[in-house]
Amino acid sequence: MHVQFNYANLPSSDALEAHTRHQLDSAIGRFADRITRVEVHFADTNSHAKSGANDKRCVLEARPAGSDPVKVEGATDDFHTAINDAAGKLRRLLTSRMDRPVDRTPVSPA
Repeated sequence: MHVQFNYANLPSSDALEAHTRHQLDSAIGRFADRITRVEVHFADTNSHAKSGANDKRCVLEARPAGSDPVKVEGATDDFHTAINDAAGKLRRLLTSRMDRPVDRTPVSPA
């Protein structure tokens, strides 16, 4: 699973990327063989000069092999919490989509 980082008007951060990789491994690591890429988008909606409620955003876009991409967002007062929030949402979304039992009930002809 390839992880790609994108920063909107922010400097990149090795510590933030390491934390994100750890959270993704914990949250969706079991799906790693079925996900081709995860794009991580960081944005500070108020800029680094100001702070405010829920101004740090982390958007995660996962691309499962053979299906449409899925996207979730976490928005809080700091990036680490936004990552944790988004990773939890992504885990729940992928679990509901990828762990669905396949209906193998034979269809009888009418």
